[in-house]
Amino acid sequence: MEELLNLLKIRRSVRLFQNKAIPKEKLEAIVDVARFAPTARNVQPWEFVVITDKKKIVELANLGPNAKFMEQATACIAVFSTETNYFLEDGSAATCNILLAATALGIGSCWIAGDKKPYAGQVGTLLNAPANLKLISLIALGYPQDKDVFKITQKRGLQELLHWEQF
Repeated sequence: MEELLNLLKIRRSVRLFQNKAIPKEKLEAIVDVARFAPTARNVQPWEFVVITDKKKIVELANLGPNAKFMEQATACIAVFSTETNYFLEDGSAATCNILLAATALGIGSCWIAGDKKPYAGQVGTLLNAPANLKLISLIALGYPQDKDVFKITQKRGLQELLHWEQF
């Protein structure tokens, strides 16, 4: 249990990656964990596209103004969802599972927004997504350049943000 709690505390957004491929088995393991995310009414509206082709990763990185760093990533996972009542919540929960699974495997990750962004349609077109799917997120993946990236860092204190019964 302590190991899981520590994992939740050390997850970081990583934007500097080594030029080292992630084995297919690890990418599959990450997506496998994503499919177990909470989902309203167990609808499971998500679809995942794993991108390892460097040319395609660079194309994706150039679509969004805050995604340029993704050019260094050796993989990317695009999370799509059918438009259900809770598609954004469900897709975000799956995205969180991806981020945590990557950390557990020693892989750095960074969540790049998707829904409501002007490039969402372009991402769908580039990845041949069916028209009924909405982009939830892009997740850049790679082995971190900084070997010490996964450590607990300073956060607001629990007593600053925890309230009992009311504010």
